[in-house]
Amino acid sequence: MNLMRRVFLGRFGSVGALTIAMASGLLKPVKALAAEWNKAAFDATVLADSLKSVGGVSATESKDILINAPDNAENGAVVQLEATSKIPGTTSILILIEKNPRPLLADFEFSNNAEPYVFLVAKMAESSRIRVLAKAGGKTYFASKQVNVTTSGC
Repeated sequence: MNLMRRVFLGRFGSVGALTIAMASGLLKPVKALAAEWNKAAFDATVLADSLKSVGGVSATESKDILINAPDNAENGAVVQLEATSKIPGTTSILILIEKNPRPLLADFEFSNNAEPYVFLVAKMAESSRIRVLAKAGGKTYFASKQVNVTTSGC
């Protein structure tokens, strides 16, 4: 028994196998690693530009989008937001904060009948209206809620 060979394979065996698998083409990068994103929408500094970039200008208001956010947030650096869409076939949820330096906060995609629910912690520059867009069946819907901020987070 060759002790050095056993030590080498013990330390580098899995790395070596991974390297061989990648070199031989058995392992390929996943498309999610190079996911596409809407740069114009995330770079926009005005709400109207963000809405235009994501196709939300002609969105229809819906009671089937539920927003759970505080009415008054003491610290704008830590504002907890939850959004749920009860609209059948929801494929994405977008979160926008109207008075933030960059209004589009997040864009979540759903597939394979995943539950359209998101929870996140946001920074808010000042008191503002939060707008949640949901895309379903080729249409865009929205709901909004006013959140008052005591101390700015941006």
